[in-house]
Amino acid sequence: MNFNLATLDPLAIIVAGVCILAGIGFYGLLATRNLIKIIVAMQILTKSAVLALVAAGTAAGRINLGQSLAITVIVVDTIVAAVGLAVAVQVRRRFGSLDAANLSSLRR
Repeated sequence: MNFNLATLDPLAIIVAGVCILAGIGFYGLLATRNLIKIIVAMQILTKSAVLALVAAGTAAGRINLGQSLAITVIVVDTIVAAVGLAVAVQVRRRFGSLDAANLSSLRR
């Protein structure tokens, strides 16, 4: 089998990158219970979505729309990460662990 990376379409390479990043992010969400690792996995998933938005904008010929949506996602992602890290700090202070299973004791 002759496989030459130079002959692939750049959009196909970007789509492959999106799939790889999404796969890594989903695996990280499913494989760990540590809150910090969950936040990192969510960040990886978000980066794949940003890459997909830019790729979709490029493919549709509306790169400006794709880039503006990507910037909006990055801003929202930063806020979510900051809130998630603040929750992780409070869970660590209260329970002494970053295990997500500790959050189940907060139910009434």
